[in-house]
Amino acid sequence: MLEVYCGNNPVLVRTKAWEKIEEVNSDDYTVTSIDSENYSPGVIKNAVGAASLFGQLELFVLDMPSQSKEFQEEAIELIGEMNESQNLFVMIEGKLLAPQKKKLVKVGAAVEELSTNTENKFNPFAMSDALARRDKKTLWLLLQQAKDSGISDEETVGILWWQLKTMLLAERTNDATTAGVKDYPFKKATQALQKFKKGEVGNLANALLEIYHQGHGGEIELDLALEKWILGI
Repeated sequence: MLEVYCGNNPVLVRTKAWEKIEEVNSDDYTVTSIDSENYSPGVIKNAVGAASLFGQLELFVLDMPSQSKEFQEEAIELIGEMNESQNLFVMIEGKLLAPQKKKLVKVGAAVEELSTNTENKFNPFAMSDALARRDKKTLWLLLQQAKDSGISDEETVGILWWQLKTMLLAERTNDATTAGVKDYPFKKATQALQKFKKGEVGNLANALLEIYHQGHGGEIELDLALEKWILGI
């Protein structure tokens, strides 16, 4: 089955896709994320018929195929096969052209287009997703949405700290069981580590804790320090 989340509102697109992934994420699925950096020719073809060693279904997140010509071409070529697969494919994209949407609808794929005019119930954990991608622009925009939604800076620090902590556990252990976390967050954290040099995650975690304590101690303005921290990731 193929579900596509697209549109000119990247924050909302990712929020909706994240909600879908969280909805189905359980022991029944093994989750794999594919983006332009870890894509290799044939990976989608292999994913269509993939089966877990433990009998689980597979959930593949295709993150912005349009950022790579080969990635996009393979994704377009195999939309029919993806939609007919027993595995679930969640595609995240920007604004699609009319012929692209028509082709997706023709094969029966579920397409949800999200624009700047679409009403949104803010999902704060989209911030951890942006941090894992090292996407500071989206993370900064999400921070503003978090504030508008009444989420405190302290709560935001907690969400970001959770993601960094999971990444540190993934850096220091070999599997989710040893790390004491569920499989999907561990796998996501392991993939996220590819975007950071060794030691960077620890430094970011230490810096985040420092501004949190300084903010509570009245030494700095936590909201301004948090924005500066995000722009420095």
